[in-house]
This record gives sequence, C-alpha cells and structure tokens, in this order.
Amino acid sequence: MLTRDKVQEIVAHMPDKFSVDDLVEKILLLQKIEIGEQEIQNGEGIDWEDLKKEMEQW
Repeated sequence: MLTRDKVQEIVAHMPDKFSVDDLVEKILLLQKIEIGEQEIQNGEGIDWEDLKKEMEQW
C-alpha cells in the first residue's frame, strides 16, 4: 500500500512544473511495483524458466 511519505517523495523528485497525468503515472507505477514485490514475497511470482517457456510460445 502506498503511504503519504512515498507519494511525497515522488512529488519531491518531480520537476517544478508537471502534469497531473505524469504524477498519476508515477504513482501507478510505484503501486504496481509494490504489488509485484508483495506477490513475490507471497510466492505468487512466476519462475524465470517458466516465463521463458511461456514467451517462446508467443
């Protein structure tokens, strides 16, 4: 879950002028990364070898 501190850190690293779309994009990216990290910790990730096999089928 995102915290106020994390969002403030994102804003602090943005340029002086930015669009709301840019901010939302960065927040969504951070949230997706955190969800992915949590899935890995819960053992829900996909094994690298399985991913390579799956990609070969494309």
